[in-house]
Amino acid sequence: MNTSAGIIKAVFRGLARAAKTFTLEIGPLRATGVPAILIGVTGVVLASGITAALAKSANRLPETLSEARGLAEALSSSPKRLQS
Repeated sequence: MNTSAGIIKAVFRGLARAAKTFTLEIGPLRATGVPAILIGVTGVVLASGITAALAKSANRLPETLSEARGLAEALSSSPKRLQS
């Protein structure tokens, strides 16, 4: 019984050490420890949701990208002039 308790203590000690040393730096955002782990997990979940949404609407994606390109061209600072 004592060895299993020692193993469990060692595992939790290792997890605590890993949580303290985990650092995440993205541009001006800097997080260390548990907040960094939470940001990392949030990023993975967000990426999974975006992937699922893209997979669900994959047949409409070319039309959407075409419309987005047209919108970007319309909003550009140098509009195209019609030839006279």
